[in-house]
Amino acid sequence: MSGDEWTPVAAEYDPIRVGSIDGTDTTPHDKALVRALTSKHTIDTSIKSDAKKTIFVARLDFNTHEDTIHAHFSKYGSIVSLRLVRDIVTGLSKGYAFVEFKHSKTAQEVYERANNEMIDGRRVLVDHELGRTMHGWKPRRLGGGFGGRKESGQLRFGCRDRPWRRPIRLHKESSDGSSSHWSRSHGRHSTDGHRSHSRRDDRTDSKF
Repeated sequence: MSGDEWTPVAAEYDPIRVGSIDGTDTTPHDKALVRALTSKHTIDTSIKSDAKKTIFVARLDFNTHEDTIHAHFSKYGSIVSLRLVRDIVTGLSKGYAFVEFKHSKTAQEVYERANNEMIDGRRVLVDHELGRTMHGWKPRRLGGGFGGRKESGQLRFGCRDRPWRRPIRLHKESSDGSSSHWSRSHGRHSTDGHRSHSRRDDRTDSKF
């Protein structure tokens, strides 16, 4: 990927690239990514909502109810449907929901303005509904998805919440013909073949 082609978020889902902090990996680094590569995901055709008018809301408090979510987002426009995802056995909230609006422009406004808003004391994540709109999408249960926790070793990048870092330019030819190696994390470079090293793990934000 050239510098001109680089973007912080994925336009389509590539299981290998989303496992990379800068989107440049060419081989999967955890077993879940291998599973995502070999699995087949079928879109649930029973869902009747319009994906282009739907937003995804995550990091909800597990005690937050549908009426609270409805009241919060109805200030942006008319809501057609709302689904708070619950465990099929316990009936308890899984902490995320899908909200369908009457107009696609309303959904876009919510995407642009409502991310990180507070609901029941929790700062929520608002994104597009990717499962039906992103080509190649693989859900978390198949080793894909976005986000993840550092403790699990299955971090996923290239999304609004955890965008890709711009790839390090490891080699650049100087005007005098000498090779120059750049270190993004330290903001400096060295010449004559001496590289400023930065560990890959050091480039992962501490909050993840």
